[in-house]
Amino acid sequence: MPTPPRISREVRLAALPDGLPGPEHFEVAETPLPAPGDGQALVRNRFFHVFAALRTLIGGGVNDAPFPPLRPGDTLFGAAVGEVVSAPEGSGLHPGDLVSHWLGWREYAAVDVTGCIPLDGSLPDPAAHLAPGRLAYTALTRDAEVRPGDTVFVSGGGGAVGSMAGQIARLLGAGRVIGSTGSPEKAGRLVSELGYDAAVVRGAGPIGEQLARVAPGGVDVLLDNVGGEQLRAAVAEARPGARFVLVGALSGQLSPHGSGAEAPVELDSYRLILRQVTIRGFGGADGPEGLSRWNERFGGWLRSGDVVFPHVRVRGIENAPRALHEVFHGRHIGTVIVEL
Repeated sequence: MPTPPRISREVRLAALPDGLPGPEHFEVAETPLPAPGDGQALVRNRFFHVFAALRTLIGGGVNDAPFPPLRPGDTLFGAAVGEVVSAPEGSGLHPGDLVSHWLGWREYAAVDVTGCIPLDGSLPDPAAHLAPGRLAYTALTRDAEVRPGDTVFVSGGGGAVGSMAGQIARLLGAGRVIGSTGSPEKAGRLVSELGYDAAVVRGAGPIGEQLARVAPGGVDVLLDNVGGEQLRAAVAEARPGARFVLVGALSGQLSPHGSGAEAPVELDSYRLILRQVTIRGFGGADGPEGLSRWNERFGGWLRSGDVVFPHVRVRGIENAPRALHEVFHGRHIGTVIVEL
């Protein structure tokens, strides 16, 4: 393995924004190569995930959330796939091993061995380990309990989670799969590429009226990445016994106003009661055994062509702030990845 450089680059928050962050609110800084401490491996990152929830952390975070808020000078973080450069004796990690971890947004990272998940080649593309398909699958099967014939509505259907959820809902036997997105062009791709039967478009008229047209029989399942008007519309179109699972809150995170740390919405309680609608927050992923089972299933779907991994690769850490800006403004479909 080549000798690592003496300098690594990382993306830091440079200043707090007033509204949505732009590239000018970040800096790509040079720092000495991290020196791993006891129980740590040195990892050269190859890919990391660019995700909208960083807006919430930049805005001060949310009480009880698992991640701390970001302050000026802090290095951003998130899911990454990297190659082990060095590891402690007896750790089970060796130079050249691929691992996933949560210290993305930097070229090299000193990562606790306990925070490194070895990758076994179960997926045909290492970058696919950054796909949030496991989240979508767990939300649809465990939390929403999709049943054959269900009408499933996925808000934010073109995002990282939504672009996987539509395909997975189809494989689970959903009778009709509807997504929401931000443009007619994206709506066309949801239908032609990602397993959706129809799409509603933000800004093309009231979401409730659009949803009523494309789901005339009502909605059985909602996988909600957005909240706001789209959650309210799904409640209005809920069938008796509908099951809703809340995964994200893009209506707040991507609002040009406020901090991105809250996403209030007013719902019709009568509708919830009379239709006996169940609403629950996503319960989190299962443990290592669940991850292994998911990778085996996902790898099989990718190789057979039953599922595709929609993603955009942005080359170079110097372009990461621009990539985040594009995520905030909904430019891409699927998972946005920086490749190093």
